[in-house]
Amino acid sequence: MSEILTKKKQFTLKKLNKGLRRLTGQAISDYNMIEDGDRIMVCLSGGKDSFTMLDILLELRAAAPIDFSIVAVNLDQKQPGFPEHILPEYLEKIGVEYKIVEENTYSIVQDKIEKGKTTCSLCSRLRRGILYRTAKELGATKIALGHHRDDMLATLMLNMFFGGKLKSMPAKLVSDNGEHVVIRPLAYCKEKEIEQYAELKQYPIIPCNLCGSQPNLQRQITKNMLNEWDDKFPGRLESMFTAMQNVVPSHLCDTTLFDFKSITKDSGIINGGDIAFDKEDVQHTIEETNSIEAQYYSQQQTLEIKELT
Repeated sequence: MSEILTKKKQFTLKKLNKGLRRLTGQAISDYNMIEDGDRIMVCLSGGKDSFTMLDILLELRAAAPIDFSIVAVNLDQKQPGFPEHILPEYLEKIGVEYKIVEENTYSIVQDKIEKGKTTCSLCSRLRRGILYRTAKELGATKIALGHHRDDMLATLMLNMFFGGKLKSMPAKLVSDNGEHVVIRPLAYCKEKEIEQYAELKQYPIIPCNLCGSQPNLQRQITKNMLNEWDDKFPGRLESMFTAMQNVVPSHLCDTTLFDFKSITKDSGIINGGDIAFDKEDVQHTIEETNSIEAQYYSQQQTLEIKELT
């Protein structure tokens, strides 16, 4: 680290690391993301999320009861001004096996996409194809992406708003070409905690000038909305993510997931029956959540004071 952290920042960094390791380990366990003998290709973009993912996976590997290897891969898309030296220098410094793949997808995107239109769709397709090819070349058994909880919630909302689907990023799934298993170890981690952790770790962050500066990007608009909800209504995003893990097909409208046609009065009560959304119960839940959060933050502040004195 270029800057010597204060005692308080060191304590915060330690606390964040512990939390991120716990959540990442839990996600890996819940979805059986990593198995003995796996070779994990960690996709490193140069952003806060992928730096944090690599960092946490390296720590978990050192303590894991199973053996697996890690290879970091960066796709240099030949964006103007991209600092090519940063990632190789960083990865060599920490002693991680890596591969830099150079493909001029930037020019392709700029040539094919009309000015003013978002570039994400084409850029993403090109990037996926290159990463799948690289995974095969490296003999990787899993491809690890740095998407976190907030990315998954934003994708859920985008699919509802614009795609007419209840669909998000999966924590683990087979790639769209059917040849690889894709995992998202940070699935349970909050973006604001990753951001704070990355700042304290002083990673050499590389901004994405290709898509990050697009003002009409719907994903960014949706993320801003979620962040505003998180500020105004603590616990809302946690509840939304929990809902993604507690799907009740009988109380939705998808006839391919639940056999509504065969229901009769003799079918019995299914998943609690047709109970209306009780406003008083919801309000009670919110009050309980706020009370629990207040107690939690009070306890954390007490621990911090004790640690610093």
